[in-house]
Amino acid sequence: MRRFIPSLAALECFEAAARHLSFTHAALTLGITQSGVSRQIAALEHFLGLKLFERIGSRLVLTEVGEAYLRDTHRLLSELETSAIDAVRGQSLSDAFTIEAPAGFALHWLIPRLPRLRDTMPDVLIEICMKDNSLPPHESHADLMIRRGAGTWRGVRAEPLASENLTVVASKELADLQKSLGTLDFERLPSLQNATRPDLWLTWLRSADIPYKGAIKGPRFDNSAALITAARHGLGLALVPRTYVISDLEDELLHEPFKGKSLSIESFWALSSAHLPRHPQSSRVMSWLKREIPLTSKDQHGTGETGDVDTPLFENASISTDIAHP
Repeated sequence: MRRFIPSLAALECFEAAARHLSFTHAALTLGITQSGVSRQIAALEHFLGLKLFERIGSRLVLTEVGEAYLRDTHRLLSELETSAIDAVRGQSLSDAFTIEAPAGFALHWLIPRLPRLRDTMPDVLIEICMKDNSLPPHESHADLMIRRGAGTWRGVRAEPLASENLTVVASKELADLQKSLGTLDFERLPSLQNATRPDLWLTWLRSADIPYKGAIKGPRFDNSAALITAARHGLGLALVPRTYVISDLEDELLHEPFKGKSLSIESFWALSSAHLPRHPQSSRVMSWLKREIPLTSKDQHGTGETGDVDTPLFENASISTDIAHP
């Protein structure tokens, strides 16, 4: 006996029209004509023997049964799409291990090391999500979150990974200019600003005891990845975690005009929700991460100089906290 199921095309048209409350917008979304959407919805209503939409003046609105049908249709179409993707990938997305990290950490530390993670765990599908460091970690559903902070989050399991070890980097031209100037002159050498940490430059200058001239000002960016790109293009001096720029320093795409004058204010932490079950692969991924940290630390330190404020970039810390909301 044939199943009582309407056509997929009709369901897609209904879901799009109900989402936008417009046949015109549904047509644009689906890449078909407005009359094509109208025909599909008319056919669906005839198939069901129900009225899914009605017009109140010029407004298109869902009927009560249409609202209920939309919820089920949206869920089932999403599940069907996920099943199709799983079939193509040969692996279920629900089994993926999701790592959430700030853009700088993801682009400049984590992703370059993913080949080694893949070689270690070829059976684990990894999904990387780049999220702002300020987002509350207890609201995340990621299996592992990398956050920079002091370890005071609520509702998460937290394990310290690394000191941030901030260092100043610049293009070769600006690094050479700084060397010729001697004194740090912000009128000649703009300071690229981290919009989320506006006091960073002043804190570094005081800690490193660096004399300077001019106002501490320059273009503002909301993440370290953007700061690094701006520095590469000669827009100014950037104050970023040294671990992010090791390859750029080795390839001489960036230079350290104040080598050895680094500062650690906060640390990187590995977090997971205290209210969600751990992913079956959590222990394996964390073990890999801890192995990578000592490997990284061997290459992270700048050459020390008199008056250094240098601290280890990646300290293999062993403190672990499991904090939940009271």
